[in-house]
Amino acid sequence: MLMRTDPFRELDRLMQNVAGTVARPAAMPMDAYRSGEQFILEIDLPGVAADSIEVTVEKNVLAVSANRSRSLEQSVEVVAAERPYGTFTRQVFLGESLDTDRIDASYTDGVLTLRIPVSEKAKPRRVEISASGSRQHSIDTRSTEQATENSETQASASG
Repeated sequence: MLMRTDPFRELDRLMQNVAGTVARPAAMPMDAYRSGEQFILEIDLPGVAADSIEVTVEKNVLAVSANRSRSLEQSVEVVAAERPYGTFTRQVFLGESLDTDRIDASYTDGVLTLRIPVSEKAKPRRVEISASGSRQHSIDTRSTEQATENSETQASASG
């Protein structure tokens, strides 16, 4: 068997473990987007058993940890080992406008999907204004489009 001596091999190995490589990323790949009234995170966890995934929320920090173990027999001689094994963790800082008490999590085909609804207090709402005298009016803090839709609905209901 051919052996190569490389004085920087251990340094390269350490950097790959800390920073990752294209073939072996250090963190879990993730997509994050907003769809309507929900914030959605999709995290790739291929080959991870669902019961080894843990999702926790503390204040506004969401933490995901997962363990992928190697299931090889003792008598096997490993020729190449490029797939990452061990415990993986990822932290995401969430905005104050999300309702972390109502997070929905599902795991399908190696993808963990977290759906976090926007909190009610962060949604636009109507503020009533009381005025001295007999007239009362309100300011609509919703978008112009929503206010127009509501006034059209009210007009068609009364007419």
